[in-house]
Amino acid sequence: MASTKRVLLLGGHGKVSLHLTPLLVSNSWRVTSVIRDASQKEDVLSTVKKNPELINVLVSSLEDVKSQADAKNIIDQSKASCIVWSAGAGGKGGPERTQAIDRDSCIHFIKAAASTSSVTKFLLVSYLGSRRNKAPWWSDEEWTATEAVNNEVLKDYYPAKLAADESLTAAAGRSKHLQAIILRPGSLTDAEAVGKVSLGRTKARGSISRADVAAVAARLLDVDIEGPFTWLDLLEGDESVTDAVKRVVEDRVNCIEGEDMIGMERSLTAEER
Repeated sequence: MASTKRVLLLGGHGKVSLHLTPLLVSNSWRVTSVIRDASQKEDVLSTVKKNPELINVLVSSLEDVKSQADAKNIIDQSKASCIVWSAGAGGKGGPERTQAIDRDSCIHFIKAAASTSSVTKFLLVSYLGSRRNKAPWWSDEEWTATEAVNNEVLKDYYPAKLAADESLTAAAGRSKHLQAIILRPGSLTDAEAVGKVSLGRTKARGSISRADVAAVAARLLDVDIEGPFTWLDLLEGDESVTDAVKRVVEDRVNCIEGEDMIGMERSLTAEER
């Protein structure tokens, strides 16, 4: 008998997660969906028409996760082998709340996952511009525009997400059991899924529906990827989700190219002191 696939979905009431939940259930995952408020429970449960017994809704505010121990308690309750982070402050509550959720809480879960041998995969939904250096396949003009958005429009969000991305990358790089997938979509829309994407080394700007982000995330959880960490940029495109995921896996595409891996490791080591 095959072992039960269990996933912890952090940010369960978010728009991407509400698309992702039924996809996971249809792929026989047992989902623990973490939501902030009990009033959100019905929204989560209503996404699934078949096999509702595969969903467990856990009410626990990620803003209240103040330590690795707090995060581990939630992981242990779920008995998950995979974790999906699709949560965030959403620009509400000012920079302090963004730091508390998008950076600090996420990093607590990363550290807890790295210390839990039964957790084998951590998929973090980030965003396309979350990087320190110009992607080698981008033009100088694309990088200048990206830096302007990061440092002016997203001046609180950018450093919080980057810190979480780098923490997960470094933690997976030293772990013997944890694999990191950082999925990096462009501007998110509420359009219906079209099932056609550009995955991997994409342009620096563009959009993608939340529904298609969820479809790619679901597929990535069900495939074997070589290496401890993979960054994948994502926009709408011309390739089917299945073919796109197959291609990046077979070609070992990793959009971390150009980033400072040594610096990430040093930062993680400094945090532990």
